[in-house]
Parts: sequence; C-alpha cells; structure tokens
Amino acid sequence: MKKLNLRILAIFLIGFQFIYSQKVAFEEYDLDNGLHVILHQDNSVPIVTTAVLYHVGSKDENPERTGFAHFFEHLLFEGTQNIPKGKWFSIVTGNGGSNNAYTTDDFTYYYENFPSNNLKLGLWMESERMLHPIIDQTGVDTQNEVVKEEKRMGYDNSPYGKWNEEVKSYLYKLHPYSQTTIGKMEHLDAATLDEFMAFNKKYYIPNNAVLTVAGDIDIPQTKKWIDDYFGSIPKGTSIIRKFPQENPITQTIKEEAFDPNIQIPAVFLAYRTPGRNTRDARVLDIISTYLSQGKSSKLYKKLVDDKKMSLQVAAFNMNNEDYSTYVILSLPLGETQLETLITEIDEEVAEIQKELISEKDYQKLQNQFESNFVNSNSTIEGIANSLAEYYTFYNGDTNLINNELDIYKSISRKEIRKVAQKYLNPNQRLELHYLPELQKEEK
Repeated sequence: MKKLNLRILAIFLIGFQFIYSQKVAFEEYDLDNGLHVILHQDNSVPIVTTAVLYHVGSKDENPERTGFAHFFEHLLFEGTQNIPKGKWFSIVTGNGGSNNAYTTDDFTYYYENFPSNNLKLGLWMESERMLHPIIDQTGVDTQNEVVKEEKRMGYDNSPYGKWNEEVKSYLYKLHPYSQTTIGKMEHLDAATLDEFMAFNKKYYIPNNAVLTVAGDIDIPQTKKWIDDYFGSIPKGTSIIRKFPQENPITQTIKEEAFDPNIQIPAVFLAYRTPGRNTRDARVLDIISTYLSQGKSSKLYKKLVDDKKMSLQVAAFNMNNEDYSTYVILSLPLGETQLETLITEIDEEVAEIQKELISEKDYQKLQNQFESNFVNSNSTIEGIANSLAEYYTFYNGDTNLINNELDIYKSISRKEIRKVAQKYLNPNQRLELHYLPELQKEEK
C-alpha cells in the first residue's frame, strides 16, 4: 500500500510539472474605445476569473488629495445604476462566486471568480462598474468611515504600521511615491463630491484599463459578451503622466521615527532602485531571496540562528513602475544595538559585492525562483493577474508570463555581484531607526 501511494504521488508530481511547464496560451486585442482585452482559455476546471486592472494608484493623486485611488477601491463597490446599493457582494456570493480588489502605488485591481456558467454575470458587473457607477455623497460618507477604520486598524494602531510611510517620505522628495496608498484622512474629509466624480471620469475609463478573462471560457462567445457590455463605453481623455525624477542619493540619510504601538525598536535600510520592468530590478529580487528567504538564507542564519542578535530579519524589493524600494529590516534581540545590526547586515552585503555567491547557492536560487514562478501561475486567478500586470507595466509584453522565468535564469553570479555593487551601498540609502514612543519622551 505504501509503495502504491508513493507511485501515485510520483505520477501526480510529474503531471503537475508537465502542466505548469506548458506555455500559457492567451489572445489579446483592443476594443475601439481603447480597452485592452486578454483572454486565456483553460477548460480543465469549470471556473472563470474576470478582472479589470485600472492604471491608477496613489502616485496619480493630487498631493493635497491623497488616498483617492484606495478610496475608489471601496467606493466602486457601492452600487451602480443597475446594481442596488450594498448588493454587489451578495450578488457575487449568491451566484457561487467570490471577489476582491486592492490598490497599489501604480494600479487598482478588481476581480470576480465565478463558476464558468456565470461568466456573463461577471462581465456585466465589471462593465457596470466602469460605465454606471453611482458616486454620491451618501456613498462617499459611508466609505469614508470604512477607510478611516481601516487606517486606524492597519496603520495608526498597528505595531510598526507606519514604517512604510516613514521610509517613503524620506526616500522620495520629488516623485509622488512619497505618498501612501491609504492617504491622509484630512485630504479625504476635505474633498468635495465634484472632486471624486472628476477622479472617476479621468481614470476609470476603458483606455486606462485592461480586462482579463481567464478560465473555462468559449472564446467566440466571450468576445461577443465583451463587445456587448464594454464596446459602447465611451473612450476617455488620454492620460499623460510626467512625474519628476529623483536626484541620486549620495550621502546616507539618517532618520528616526517613533511608534507608540511598539516596545522593540527596528532598523530599516532602504535604497531607491530601478523600476520593475528593468533587468536590475530582477537581480535585486534574487539578492533579497539570497539574503532572507527561508531559515537557511544568509541574514536569517547569521543574525537569528547563529549569533542570536535578531528576532526577525528580512530583505525585499518593493517593485513599482517608476522606481522600486529595496528594504532590509531587522528587530534586535536582547541588548543588541541597532548599529550592531547595521554593521552585521553591511558585512553580509559587502560579501556579495566582493565575492561571487557559491555555485550551490546559485542553483538553490534558481530552484526557488522556478518554484515561485510556477506557484504564481498555478491558478486561474493568478494567471489573470499576471497577464494584466505584464501587459500594463512591461511595455505591453504580455508574453512575459511565458518568458519571465528565462530572464531570471539568465542572470549570472557576476551580474548579482555587479548589481549589489551598484545599488546597495551605505551612501545610497536611508537608515531609519524605528523606535518606541517612550524613547522620544526620554530624549
């Protein structure tokens, strides 16, 4: 029995690898109103994801009206001319579906997952969101309270909840990446209904959006429904983006921030790095994985396991369209000083800058990225998201869903060393000491 189970497992794993080593087939085209459509057919499971990515995030906001994009993530669930107020979620769940949305610095993403026999419903609902949203003072007031509560719970009253806000404010002096997606509540309170309506009219338009339909679909029928529901939506005014470029950081920025919700301090080392569609951004992804992904990673093993200096350590590249933000953070254990953690981290980064990583570690990284890539595209929902983001942020190269892993695999050990030398230097970063509020009072 044991041998039989192992054999079945082996067959399953071979089949899994075969399925996900295949290319993701898709078809894409534009409607006359500028809406970009991407279709992916997979009839293996009777589910379908309908998603719309709007190319609008916190960076597109008036600096005196921050939080608008995230606010609209909530507001556009309020109702439409044909969907009664407060009924969006019950319609979805009542038809066997699920849905969600999220906002970033660069985009807002809405999606529904339905049994495939409800594809038409999903398309209709997203077309309603685009064409017939009801934006009135009642909805604005309702969602204002929802967003305020989210900010209180997730940021103001959450331990380390404002670290990203602090980091962004020091790293970005000219570019609107200095703004946070949650925004400032006083900006939302001061906004008029006309300002909300103008924001909707400018950004939530077909020619600033990508519609992705993935799953158990009939492509000719899907195209007809898309044309029926989205084809008549008027094209909006073209959006021109011209954000200021940041001056290079040439001297370490040393700052402090204080948080009333923490007792243990933290250190954040943050570097301004290239946008997500660059090769260097991908190399930095590899470096962050090398440094801190998993218990055998360099920083975790050194600071947490071996020297027992840190409760937690992490390195990650927050990839955005115009710039990315590379962050290394650590929380001290016991009497360890933040400066000691910085010294230990710098020694590990310097090692990458001086020596090639070992061939064994390099192969491990290759395996990790292959696993991550397979996992990100192992569901219909994940494929829909990947297709939309590749088209929007990688110069229209939707086929990166099939080629991205090859790019990561082509990155050499020498290239890893070179990129570490180029971007991860002490004089190019912010050193933020994130401290308990009590320490401010003591000072």
